[in-house]
Amino acid sequence: MAIVIENTPNPNALKFTVGAPVGGPATFAADSADDHPVARDVVEVDGVTSMFLTADFVTVTKDPGADWSAIAPVVQAILERHYPG
Repeated sequence: MAIVIENTPNPNALKFTVGAPVGGPATFAADSADDHPVARDVVEVDGVTSMFLTADFVTVTKDPGADWSAIAPVVQAILERHYPG
């Protein structure tokens, strides 16, 4: 299944449905993602402030000044690498 990206009520958050169990529920930020390989990769993306995962989706939150057009494709590639579906 291809990753589906959806808007959320928060303009600084996007939902990435990966179609496979992702674990959780858990929330990660830069200072708490070291032990989770997916979270570590996602929160290292420039402009990302946190990542929440549960069920079959991941919600990524960005800094208000960051641009989704630069962040979303990078996050999608990371998730495709970790959850090849």
